[in-house]
Amino acid sequence: MPVQPGITLKLFLAILAASMVAAAAMALATRYSFHSGFLGYLAQVDEQRLQALSGALAEDYRRTGSWEFVRGDYARLREIAIAASSPQVTQRLTVLDEARAVVVGNPDPAGAALLPVKVGSRVVGWVGRAPLRRLSSAAEDSFEAQQSRAAWAIAALAVALAAATALVLARAFLLPVKRIAQATHRMAGGDYAIRVTVGARDELGRLAADFNRLAETLERNETLRRRFMADVSHELRTPLAVLSAELEALDDGVRPFTREALASLRAEAAALGKLVDDLNQLALADVGALAYRKQEVALAPLIEQAVDSYRERFAQRGIALEAGGAAAARVFGDRDRLTQMFRNLLENSARYTDAGGRARVSTRLAGDCVAVDFDDSPPGVPAEALPHLFERFFRVEGSRSRANGGAGLGLAISRSIAAAHGGDISAAPSPLGGLRITVRLPVSP
Repeated sequence: MPVQPGITLKLFLAILAASMVAAAAMALATRYSFHSGFLGYLAQVDEQRLQALSGALAEDYRRTGSWEFVRGDYARLREIAIAASSPQVTQRLTVLDEARAVVVGNPDPAGAALLPVKVGSRVVGWVGRAPLRRLSSAAEDSFEAQQSRAAWAIAALAVALAAATALVLARAFLLPVKRIAQATHRMAGGDYAIRVTVGARDELGRLAADFNRLAETLERNETLRRRFMADVSHELRTPLAVLSAELEALDDGVRPFTREALASLRAEAAALGKLVDDLNQLALADVGALAYRKQEVALAPLIEQAVDSYRERFAQRGIALEAGGAAAARVFGDRDRLTQMFRNLLENSARYTDAGGRARVSTRLAGDCVAVDFDDSPPGVPAEALPHLFERFFRVEGSRSRANGGAGLGLAISRSIAAAHGGDISAAPSPLGGLRITVRLPVSP
């Protein structure tokens, strides 16, 4: 398989080719400009010499009174031109009389530069010289050839300098690209900790910054994936271990098969089923397959229904539960999913609020959104833990103890439901001394 040229060579050749074209165009333009300009310069010199010849012819015409002194005698015309200090102007000459009839010289003076021959104020004739279309002397030809060689030599030197500059620029421009390419190969091999240096603010700098953000995202996702697998295995292992121990105790006769034993087995099976169901809902939400049947619904009845279903639960722990707010708020959403989200948030307050405390659910309008605040009394949540509350299996206490129950998935599911409704969910310290969780949903127009 033939080896393909690298991008450095391609960029070098592209810059070099552009420089060669520019140098060649400059050389040709310089040669053309010099040729036409030099001929123009010679024409101006000829005009100045013709003025001297015109004065000499006028003097001879005044003396003889006609053009007979030079009619048909080109040799005599050359002698007059030489005598008039114009020895270079002895070719392509034409003399016309007052009626512009040819006296001597070129019988077809078309295109010649004509100067009047005046005796006093009277124009008695014209003298001219055919235009110079090419260099006429060996010196002039040699000078033109020398200038042409100089132009091409300068062009060659410019191409050589362009080649050296192109090589340096190609390496300098592509050095960041090579670094990013090498880092990409390492990241493709699983090294998500790799970063590249952002040394500029141009497109390559933005590319390097985007690569670093991508690496950070992949590293974070990999960390979350590993932690998620560890958390899932831990959460599944606990109820399975309890079920296995209970069944072994019943099988060995250590524990009698009673209603209490059966209720314990059912509780562990229900906890296991709840965990599997929560994981399934999160998986469906991640792939966008969680079903939503949205319609315009009043928010207050949904909150009231969720609160009523938890009043007894809060009362058992001696927690006072309050509810109130903007009753007219309406949103476009799924009634069942919104109720599920509110119950998850109430369940979170019921589990982690100290007995004898307070909990409050309030609704308020915030611009074009309706905000539902779930406040509870101590214990609160450390500020550094607030951004992580909605991560899967996250628990503030940092241990995997099941003393408070739950698998740490309720808030993650609530975040997915809020996002599916075009809203968001956040956590902050509560005025009651505990935690405030705020759900914001767009108001139905």
